[in-house]
Amino acid sequence: MANVRARRPASPPGIPLAQQQPQVHPHQPRFPHPRDEHLDADERRAAASKGLLTPGRYSGGKYFPPGGLHLTSGEWKLLAVVVVVAAAVRLFRLSKPNSVVFDEVHFGKFAGKYIKTRYFVDVHPPLAKLLITLAAFVFGFNGDFDFKEIGKTYEQVPYVAMRMVPAVLGVATVPLSYLTLRALDCRATTALLASVFITFENGLVTQSRHILLDSPLVFFTALTVFFWSGFCNEDKHEPFTDSWWVFLVFSGLSLGAVSSSKWVGFFTVATIGCSTILQLWNLLGDLRVTPKLFIKHFWARALCLIVIPIAFYMAMFEIHFLILENSGDGDGFMSSEFQHTLGGRGMQDTYADVIVGSVITMRHVNTQGGYLHSHPHNYPTGSQQQQITLYPHRDSNNEWRILNATDSSFDWANEPLQYITPGMKVKLVHVSTAKHLHSHDHRPPISEVDFQNEVSAYGMPGFSGDANDDWVVEVYEGDSRDRESKKRLRTLRTQFRLRHALTGCYLFSHKVKLPDWGFEQQEVTCNKNAVKPNSLWMVETAGPHPQLPEDADKVNYKLPGFFRKWWELQEVMWNTNKGLTDRHTYDSRPESWPRLRRGINFWVKDHRQIYLLGNPFVWWLSTMAVASYAAIRGFLVLRAKRGYRDFDNTKLVKYDSVAGFLFIGWVLHYAPFFLMGRQLFLHHYFPALYFAILLSCVFFDFLTSNLRTRVRLQFGVVLMLIAIWHFNRFSSLAYGSPWTKKDCTSARWVKTWDFSCSEFLDEVCVPAFLLKLYADCLILFCVVQSISRRSICNALTSCRSIDNWR
Repeated sequence: MANVRARRPASPPGIPLAQQQPQVHPHQPRFPHPRDEHLDADERRAAASKGLLTPGRYSGGKYFPPGGLHLTSGEWKLLAVVVVVAAAVRLFRLSKPNSVVFDEVHFGKFAGKYIKTRYFVDVHPPLAKLLITLAAFVFGFNGDFDFKEIGKTYEQVPYVAMRMVPAVLGVATVPLSYLTLRALDCRATTALLASVFITFENGLVTQSRHILLDSPLVFFTALTVFFWSGFCNEDKHEPFTDSWWVFLVFSGLSLGAVSSSKWVGFFTVATIGCSTILQLWNLLGDLRVTPKLFIKHFWARALCLIVIPIAFYMAMFEIHFLILENSGDGDGFMSSEFQHTLGGRGMQDTYADVIVGSVITMRHVNTQGGYLHSHPHNYPTGSQQQQITLYPHRDSNNEWRILNATDSSFDWANEPLQYITPGMKVKLVHVSTAKHLHSHDHRPPISEVDFQNEVSAYGMPGFSGDANDDWVVEVYEGDSRDRESKKRLRTLRTQFRLRHALTGCYLFSHKVKLPDWGFEQQEVTCNKNAVKPNSLWMVETAGPHPQLPEDADKVNYKLPGFFRKWWELQEVMWNTNKGLTDRHTYDSRPESWPRLRRGINFWVKDHRQIYLLGNPFVWWLSTMAVASYAAIRGFLVLRAKRGYRDFDNTKLVKYDSVAGFLFIGWVLHYAPFFLMGRQLFLHHYFPALYFAILLSCVFFDFLTSNLRTRVRLQFGVVLMLIAIWHFNRFSSLAYGSPWTKKDCTSARWVKTWDFSCSEFLDEVCVPAFLLKLYADCLILFCVVQSISRRSICNALTSCRSIDNWR
């Protein structure tokens, strides 16, 4: 057939061509948005570089404006199938193993403490722990199980319900990945590819099947990115609409939720913050945006992305404080004022003045280690005299009588009152054992250095002591509300140091625990080079004295309000987190995470193992995508420097905008770990991995953008099948199912993957009931396939038609 050029339909008669009106789609606005259609070529390129050029779509005779997210019924059906598959993958045999796995030791225990309302301290904010506790409480957990060690069999614990919380949130992350890429204007095939990658990522599956916090963290990260992507679409189309506010408010709530799950969530806050700053910068350069309108944009974002997340974050801690109302094993981390807000830790008013002959208790100011303490047990080394420690709980062994060391004949019971003033030389006598606080030239049992001396309790009843029992009082500071506290020792008001009269060392304590023979209490020494904060002490209680009148001044702690308690807990969490520097058998450093050099052993028992390891294909493909974007973006910057105008291409600008956002998200969730000296594990990479997986799918969308829909879908299916094969290859490590030594050895593709092949059996016999179950599943699959083949085909056809919108 000869080539024929189609002619344009003739113009209606009688109407000059210049006066003809262009045909307008019945559902398309008569006057398009000025940002999009009323721009010349240069303005359109500038708008595209700012991400402002987003044409609408047609489908089924309907016009969809560029703002928001619009899926067809076929896509929703396809997404429902994906969710069902994700649920099957993550909920499969969730009850196995029926014993404690990895950090369930900690987070299961915390749920028990919440239920028993016993105060504890953890380095993570409370939201994810509260969700797990809610499930445990609803299903009848009484908090008695102690989660003492990995492998301990659960007894009367609704552990499946507790595991269901991270599992369900892990399932919910899958559709969020799909919806996020659709909101970022990627094709349906690309979004489906991302959801399959997330579904069959072994590391995410393993982490979401146990009582752990990373699955909620990744979910709230994904939720934040989705809402923010939707908001950006609305903002490009028309700001300050109802849907614009909905997406912005939910973005703020999601930021509050992700930062309330783990502090890693603040990296998500930083990601959205960078995107917000870029938006405001572009608005500032848009001459059509008046100063008044810019201020409105600024305050809307400040309210929703700063105020709402902070309010949400603090509300979670308010719930935390309301539940943990009673004293627990976390008391020792907190200040004395904080501790006295807890049930069982209240203190009666105590005498304000400390007098020669008073029975006192002394607290260490800096470490919150507790009270100066002694008990009838001796050091195994050094002088082998009675131990002196810090003990965090109230006890009669914390009581000391303070005496004047310069006048041993002073009758404190009958003589006039003698206050403890700066420079006074005193002795401290342990009330229970009648021994004196003592120091001499012996090295401490733990801190065996030349500038530290041992502190012990020495003497016997009736013994007046020796010169090594003498200490000089040095007042450091008093309370501004009490002038006398700077002139003499006052209970709860004066901070002071005790200097040993003979050696010049200071009574000192630090965060060093004694071994079992010291009951793991905190070490006390006499330090010649003592840093001032660790050598400061305070009298907490002063007992009655025969010479004190009945109306003598009494004092008590000023109980802190919510904000002081909240800020103190943030400091304790920060310092505790920073102090987690001990090595762990399965810890790793950030440089090894993108290459998947090592996993984590979660559980080994009965010839089975749960080992956290990512899907190698998904993991390495995402790392390649990150590296490729960095290299290509750098190359394009160099070309732009040489005068090339690559960024005049609107397609390139569009993909660069999407990929750049995801790349910044990956960097901000990964790079900060290089600054941390604490213990780190592979699971800390999971939020960054989520961004990397989405970025790899954006690369797929770009590389297949010029292919026919059917060919693109075929490429996508191939990648999905490869990811599923890799998942299946290592699924025994995710589920803790039987595996043979041969299969294990052949799966060790990287020599640093240290799962224990020796723990598996040589052969695995498949029980008959499993074979029958497998046969039944095949029959059921065939039936479902025959019933739903038409609807599934329609869904895939819808995907192709969606891609053709472009």
